[in-house]
Amino acid sequence: MAFTTPQGRTATSLSEINVTPLVDVMLVLLIIFMVTAPMMHTGIDVELPETRNVKDVNPEERIILSISREGDIFYGAEAVNFADVPERLRRDAKGPKDAIFLRADKDVKWDAIVSVIDAVRGAGFSEVKLVTKPFALENKR
Repeated sequence: MAFTTPQGRTATSLSEINVTPLVDVMLVLLIIFMVTAPMMHTGIDVELPETRNVKDVNPEERIILSISREGDIFYGAEAVNFADVPERLRRDAKGPKDAIFLRADKDVKWDAIVSVIDAVRGAGFSEVKLVTKPFALENKR
């Protein structure tokens, strides 16, 4: 496309896109996502007990209950009342054959863990799986 200047000369327009601002914005977004992505795992800080046999859990496809060190119960990343656990499980699960994953801090009293398992089974779910982490190298010796 050509333009005529006030002096009568013909000048062509600049048809290239300046991508520098776009690259700057994309780099900032990349840094933001890299910083926030690890925080979005579950949002609950639970120190899991260590075992020898550990299977990976895909948290996006599973129903995960967590018990914090203080004994608070979380459904995913949301704090819930103990009495609301069966209702939430029935509402969100596909059926009674779904496995419910329980993450509990290693310092939680056994009574709290058993109470949550009992509530899950009382809601009609028979498969409760306990989530653990593998032994650290220094513990294997």
